[in-house]
Amino acid sequence: MNETCNIAASLPRLAQERPTQVAIHCPNGSGQYDSALTYAELDARSDAIAAGLSRYGIARGVRTVVMVRPTAEFFLVMFALFKIGAVPVLVDPGIEKRALKQCLDEAQPEAFIGIPLAHVARLLLGWARSAKRVVTVGRRFGWGGTTLAQIERDGAGARAQLADTQPDEVAGILFTSGSTGVPKGVVYRHRHFVAQIELLREAFGMQPGGVDLPTFPPFALFDPALGLTSVIPDMDPTRPASADPRKLHAAIRQFGVTQLFGSPALMRVLADHGEPLPGVQRVTSAGAPVPPEVVAKMRRLLPETAQFWTPYGATECLPVAVIEGRELQSTRQATEQGAGTCVGRPVPSNEVRIIRIVDAPIPDWSDHDVVPQGEVGEITVAGPTATDSYFNRDAATRAAKIRERLADGSERIVHRMGDVGYFDSEGRLWFCGRKTQRVETADGPLYTEQVEPVFNTVPYVRRTALVGVGESGRQRPVLCYELEAGAPVGAQAGIEAELRAHAARHSHTVGIDTFLRHPGFPVDIRHNAKIGREKLAVWAQKQTDG
Repeated sequence: MNETCNIAASLPRLAQERPTQVAIHCPNGSGQYDSALTYAELDARSDAIAAGLSRYGIARGVRTVVMVRPTAEFFLVMFALFKIGAVPVLVDPGIEKRALKQCLDEAQPEAFIGIPLAHVARLLLGWARSAKRVVTVGRRFGWGGTTLAQIERDGAGARAQLADTQPDEVAGILFTSGSTGVPKGVVYRHRHFVAQIELLREAFGMQPGGVDLPTFPPFALFDPALGLTSVIPDMDPTRPASADPRKLHAAIRQFGVTQLFGSPALMRVLADHGEPLPGVQRVTSAGAPVPPEVVAKMRRLLPETAQFWTPYGATECLPVAVIEGRELQSTRQATEQGAGTCVGRPVPSNEVRIIRIVDAPIPDWSDHDVVPQGEVGEITVAGPTATDSYFNRDAATRAAKIRERLADGSERIVHRMGDVGYFDSEGRLWFCGRKTQRVETADGPLYTEQVEPVFNTVPYVRRTALVGVGESGRQRPVLCYELEAGAPVGAQAGIEAELRAHAARHSHTVGIDTFLRHPGFPVDIRHNAKIGREKLAVWAQKQTDG
């Protein structure tokens, strides 16, 4: 018999097959890991919480904000909500407070589950006023509702909980980080989560019994469905660039971690720390392109047999394509000469196509133009994990989704990634940057990922960012740059001369003659890796006007 279409459907089976295997290790905030859930405990306790939530009025289809730190309670709550068919709403708490309130207002939640600090903010800042059922994870003060502990007691001893959720039922609303625009609530259906698990299993060969260190908590939700043990790192997940590598290595040694997931910023932390990772067999990094030098350093720290994967995708569709570190390293020279960043080959079941760049909505697939191989265009994807809408954002949905009628008369949604790129003669996909961040000069467009890697090779330059100043179609390209912490005092003139020399050598960079040193680029909250070029463009405009 096929399992129910639900990310939690594998828990009862795993609880029977491997009841004593630890599903999740969580730190206590004091550097110790004294909290663990076995598969049997995760299944039984999430059943109890699911039953208690149902009795409290949080049931199938109820949109429920979850603002809980990555503790055991977070995973118990999430799996309980999945089991009863409620709809968790996840908003990154690190985003700007005004945007966070807007996200919660748009989601129109009917329930709110959070730690005490989240409830204080809810009351003071007017978050989620539509929520009539409130649950506190921890001590409840004067804001009413109930506590998670009481919910679990109320549901203790309940029979197994698992709603017969259907593939097209809404399973969750996940808000994007807003790093390249206003955060939007991506509607996930149960089939999307289940498909992600299968694609991850097949793409990376994940087998039950492995030990994972997922430094982005929502990714840990996939681990129980894959039969893995999750070790939640002792770090602030919204600031991976500030993670303490010694704590990460301590957890890796203590639990025998075999695989880890992290943003490029976290990979840099581990790479710069320089301590070998002898037991780690698989590293996965996503969220932004991983700098070639970081890949090279990480490869030297890992065993020869280990794999370093950099999947390409987005909240709306993940994974789209994957590339292993060895192949990525082999493309480094091309990247540094302006080819873009190779993100590998599409994951089977995905159909990736490149279309002509337009900024307007494309309602029907027949209204597009697929560009020839080697030509830069917008990346689109159709496949089992491609989501089909944003919650309460009809204009954004129209801008990002294309309806395609297939030969058999059925329809599917094609997602516009909002990224530009091309396919090479070997069928590999190359990422050239965000569509909205291209610079439209009088001589044609410039793409960030074809320009910046050329300049990132200059000694003492930490990273660069291409922005445009002026009217689209006649923009003036400006290269902003950061210096390494160890750059010699007074070296700026020589560095700018070298940047100019690089600009003259490459066809992708000819015409760039304005270089501005910036003290520290704005970056996204979630991964600390995506550069806020929109903010830099405003800054550059002021600098050039002056």
